[in-house]
Amino acid sequence: MAVKLDDVRKVALALPDTTEEPHHNFGSFRVRGKIFATIPPGGELLHIFLPAAQRELALAMDPEFLEPVHWGSKVLGVRARLPLARKATVLSLVRQAHAFKSEKAPSGGQRPIRRRTSKGRDAA
Repeated sequence: MAVKLDDVRKVALALPDTTEEPHHNFGSFRVRGKIFATIPPGGELLHIFLPAAQRELALAMDPEFLEPVHWGSKVLGVRARLPLARKATVLSLVRQAHAFKSEKAPSGGQRPIRRRTSKGRDAA
């Protein structure tokens, strides 16, 4: 069953601390400022950013509608072709990506302040 972008949007925006914001010429879903999914122009693709183990499992399980998202030589996520995708799988991956990025995102939407000592090292 094809996945509609509205289905993704509804689930993503229901997750805690999530916003939808522009990202260059893409749309993006963020948790406290950290991007967990992007929407390329056209609305038929979704990039979902997952940890390596979940990403590799998803790619192995659903190659008919998932492919790697490359950033240079690194693979950062999966690209879901929404017209071919299974709704339950895509929405589950969106939730997993939110959880992954949520763990990495500082509370309050701000990055931690690092102070340096006079010797150039981070202060505790």
